[in-house]
Amino acid sequence: MSQVTVSEHILSFFKSLGIDASLPRGVTVMNPYLDPETFTLCQAFFEKYYSDHKNRKLILGINPGRLGAGLTGISFTDPVRLERICGIKNHFVKKPELSSEFVFKVIEEFGGPEAFFGQFFISSLSPLGFIKGGKNVNYYDLPALEKKVTPFIVQTLTETMSWGIFDKEVLCLGEGKNYRFLERLNSKHGWFSSITPLPHPRFIMQYRRKKLDEYTTAYLKALE
Repeated sequence: MSQVTVSEHILSFFKSLGIDASLPRGVTVMNPYLDPETFTLCQAFFEKYYSDHKNRKLILGINPGRLGAGLTGISFTDPVRLERICGIKNHFVKKPELSSEFVFKVIEEFGGPEAFFGQFFISSLSPLGFIKGGKNVNYYDLPALEKKVTPFIVQTLTETMSWGIFDKEVLCLGEGKNYRFLERLNSKHGWFSSITPLPHPRFIMQYRRKKLDEYTTAYLKALE
């Protein structure tokens, strides 16, 4: 068994992140891990929930948004839930984020942060996010952006799976473009034995909020 804890793998990974490619005009990268104060919060979070050698199942989103992981450095975790639910005080403005609201509803139903993070690690196909004109941009929104960041996505997924701590069955958040993109890459690189798509939390909160309990149940079933 590796002497390196899961938290050490994750924090070392985040610290090394960077995109060398020349991105399309007007697109900028969000890299919260370059900010020492933010990285200290990430350390507190991952050392709290991941200082062990347990295998986990991987959940992959699209890429961080500016009010969630693009700010806190922790996938689908806004400043509100980082402090109130995870108990990690932070300096950010306590502005809630829709996707984080749904994910933490699932986490609470699952049994709370300790139970959930003890079995799962949430990341994204692109672990760094993008902004254009002050708004979030998904890596697949612009064909030129997708092309430029594909090598970065391949590199980071290959590294993540090289740790040998993640199940070969992965959950993909986003049933459309994100899922299809991951399927294409996986057919070439063979990281996963199966990919289970789930509706993206943002889609649920924005367009299917009336069926919130149904989607929460569907998520819990997939997590089991």
